Amino acid sequence: MGSKIGLMELVFRSERRRTLLIYLKDGPRSIDEIQEHLSVDSVSILPQLKRLKDRELIIQKGHTYELSIMGKAIVDKMLPLLGTLEVFEDNFDYWSRRSFDGIPFFLRSRILELKSCKIIRPDLSHMFELDPKFVENLLLSRQVISFSSYFHPSLVSLYLEIAKKETQTSLILTEPVLKRFKADYSESFQTLAQFEHVSLSLFPKNSKLAGVTVTDRFFLLTILPQVKFFEHESLFSSEPQALKWGTDLFSYLQKEAVPVSVKTNAIIL
Repeated sequence: MGSKIGLMELVFRSERRRTLLIYLKDGPRSIDEIQEHLSVDSVSILPQLKRLKDRELIIQKGHTYELSIMGKAIVDKMLPLLGTLEVFEDNFDYWSRRSFDGIPFFLRSRILELKSCKIIRPDLSHMFELDPKFVENLLLSRQVISFSSYFHPSLVSLYLEIAKKETQTSLILTEPVLKRFKADYSESFQTLAQFEHVSLSLFPKNSKLAGVTVTDRFFLLTILPQVKFFEHESLFSSEPQALKWGTDLFSYLQKEAVPVSVKTNAIIL
């Protein structure tokens, strides 16, 4: 009598078995429903059902199949893992070159919420320009929260433009970025800081994150690469789960930030 196949191998070695378990997560299914969903015939699926029944991951009741208590527990934990693997697999070259130091642990475990993200990267002729999709969506946004540890001159006029539209805006800047903003664009900085619906904060620490922007329309995340040089590549999404992830990241950074106020044209930190 041969030894039983291990649960790890049983679940993860066969994509068909994984798909079947996930399908049964929503409730009991008949053999006809299973065959239709998996696009297989009975000859192909019955051996897989037997293997899962033998290891008590599914239960047969009459002509229907459903997850056992153990099967439900496994599927509940399996889905986040598969989702995380999918995020990394879809953009493997991007993620494999990125440093995770700037992302807190509680958000690393929620990376699967970024599965809808697309990479935006400028072509060589527009390497130092803001992405048109970012600019277009930012100008249409009614609420903006943004953190940045790098300075882009085009953002100065862009933030002024959305401020004049009375867009609720909260900006967190690292000390080098804030200093350059004040030194090279003093008048624009003073004007921006005077708007009641704009809040400016200083991030006092050495950030390991390049930037994150979240609005009511989109989410943009720029992660520093593991190497020393900066790559102009970002993750972009308009899906609610990505916006929530980005908002939670901004809230985490905001806890360390110090408000910047303007009094009689003097900056008080």
